[in-house]
Amino acid sequence: MFEKRQNPVHVVGLRPGDLTPPPGVEDILARAQVLVAGRRLLDAAPRCCRPERDIPVAGALSPILDEIARERAAGKAVVVLADGDPLFFGLGKRLIEALGAARVVVHPNLCTLQMAAARVGLPWHDVRVVSLHGRSDFTPLFAALARFERIAVFTDPERGPAAVAQALLERGVVDAQLVVLENLGTPGETARRLRMEEAWDLPFSDLNLVLVERTAPPEIPLMLGIPDHYYFHEKSLITKQAVRAAGLSMLGLLPDSVVWDLGAGCGSVAIEASHLAHEGRVFAVEREPRRAAMIRENVRRIGAWLVETVQGEMPESLVELPDPDRVFIGGGLGENTRTLAHACRRLKPGGRIVAHAILLDTLMRVKEYFQSHNWNFGVTQLQASHADRLAGDFMLRAQNPVFIIWAEKRL
Repeated sequence: MFEKRQNPVHVVGLRPGDLTPPPGVEDILARAQVLVAGRRLLDAAPRCCRPERDIPVAGALSPILDEIARERAAGKAVVVLADGDPLFFGLGKRLIEALGAARVVVHPNLCTLQMAAARVGLPWHDVRVVSLHGRSDFTPLFAALARFERIAVFTDPERGPAAVAQALLERGVVDAQLVVLENLGTPGETARRLRMEEAWDLPFSDLNLVLVERTAPPEIPLMLGIPDHYYFHEKSLITKQAVRAAGLSMLGLLPDSVVWDLGAGCGSVAIEASHLAHEGRVFAVEREPRRAAMIRENVRRIGAWLVETVQGEMPESLVELPDPDRVFIGGGLGENTRTLAHACRRLKPGGRIVAHAILLDTLMRVKEYFQSHNWNFGVTQLQASHADRLAGDFMLRAQNPVFIIWAEKRL
């Protein structure tokens, strides 16, 4: 049970478009001594609301939350205005985290997604929702597109519909279209279905919601254990299915892991890692331009849009990447340990690294590196055989033995 609410902060959702409050909050608005909202909502505050002071929501949110807490503690009646449903990608979550659920009362309204779905006749219970507000990348969109047919994207002025279209096209997405809804709830509202090439350089209202719809399924389903011959690869430069499964299991991937696949070849490990680290980030790093192109094509055919291909020399090409939670090294170790040393230095504490080696010299070099740095590590040797037809029957054809070296970075 909640404790009895003493002078709670009231969070009032305003209907998108006409910015009207929900029924039953007139007295709350009339008694407000402190009004908190973005400038657009402050300007649209109902006439009954005559606070002693306003707190504009702009810039960093933490100082504003501290100020709200101080005003409430001083006994002031604080009202926060928000768009739509404040608990649906809104300010309500942060307020509850800062003040506690017992000190916040939310008065929801229709949310933008409900209105958008009604306009285009779309049941919205199976729509994946992502927000690009304040983000510097499109990772949530790519992650959602790999798993869902329809994604609703909350944008901001820097990440609007044109930027969404550009990001999708640059990643290689072609089997998708956009529905851009602007100024919902106002006399000037519009809904346009657009090809991504059309949306690239069109102007849009800042008040918009973007629906991304896949127009065709991937050629190959994203899953664990994709057969080797489904991947485009060069001269058998692919981590074979059985060894790939063992290496992925030893990585211990979590849904939010940041993963580096170094010396990625055709990208098979990165692609299947993205199925497990579906809320994280996955980078496939490959030196050879031809192989990097194969990775991008495999990503397209399988719809593994979370995988970002990085083409360049290692470790130089790793400098700008976010620090990893998991690192897989399938190739590129060579005769020195520069790439391994860089990966180990950047690996987050508690993270895990897995390297595959065929040559004994490579095995010894990696083992000695982990020993000299006092890491906890282990080695597994795996040799798989697959059935091949012979004389109307089957024989087993052996694959090369592979050493799988795993190591953990101490906390």
